[in-house]
Amino acid sequence: MPDFLQPYLKLQMLQRLRGIGLLCGTDWTPLYKNRFFYSRYDHSVGTALIAWNFTHDKKQTLAALFHDIATPAFSHVNDFRTGDTLKQEATEEGTSGILASNTELMELLAKDGINLCDIDNYHIYPVCDNEVPSLSADRLEYMFPSGMALEGLWSLAEIKAEYNDISVLTNENGYIELGFSTMELAEHYCVNACKVGLVLQKNENKLALNLLGEILNKSLCKGITKESDFFTKSERELLELFIKEAESNSTTEFASLLRTFLSMKNILHTNEAMPSSYCVNLSVKKRYINPLVKTGDKTARISTISKVAKDYVDYFLNFEDSKYGCVSLL
Repeated sequence: MPDFLQPYLKLQMLQRLRGIGLLCGTDWTPLYKNRFFYSRYDHSVGTALIAWNFTHDKKQTLAALFHDIATPAFSHVNDFRTGDTLKQEATEEGTSGILASNTELMELLAKDGINLCDIDNYHIYPVCDNEVPSLSADRLEYMFPSGMALEGLWSLAEIKAEYNDISVLTNENGYIELGFSTMELAEHYCVNACKVGLVLQKNENKLALNLLGEILNKSLCKGITKESDFFTKSERELLELFIKEAESNSTTEFASLLRTFLSMKNILHTNEAMPSSYCVNLSVKKRYINPLVKTGDKTARISTISKVAKDYVDYFLNFEDSKYGCVSLL
């Protein structure tokens, strides 16, 4: 942990991310059995430390630290409620404005001789962020806890071995990118990343996020919340508001949707929408990683030299769930 980072970690706008989960609301429904809660604060700090580890550059480290600063409660659920299921980038739109309006941050940046434009867009730093299926600090950080929490993938020993095997390489397009030195470790990482990506492609995830997104929209329409609440209240605080409303007005559609979200343990995979049910038919962003690995003096995508990795990548890319995912409304 570099000393210069400490005062930035104390900023309230960053601290609020402690109440926002990495796993997009799935911590709050029995449809999932997440093994632990991992916050957007945890993820942001982790991403910053990865950027620092591989660059020792303050600008890239701070860009990584603040890359999720505009994330509202329930994270990418907000992309679902606004119809951005394929790109899932809507939650990043306010980043620069939030940073620019924070007086404490601007004072810290001035002290460190750093301009706002150097840290308000982590996409300009390929170690911090790049296009799927490449490996970046952001993707490297979120894949480990996602796999551990959702599927029990990776042990801490495996994470340590894989992390220590990574260095900055040059990819097939001539750009720098994080990648592995050992084929077996790259293969294991790729397989696990595809397994996590598959969870996010299934109708269970689509339905959970879309249903919660509809609950958020209806809470706005009913005046239970206002848009700013998603940036000031924790997920737990919002759910307490929703539960109080549903208990007071138990026969409303809002109450039915909330009861369903808080009680569902499985869904139906069907080819047609089911009556008296909440159903989804969605295409969503494909999240997976096909990392680089050193092969002598060159680098290659692990799927081009490992049949195991290629089979997992191909299965992931070709996976299609049933047309609909449905759950009976309560």
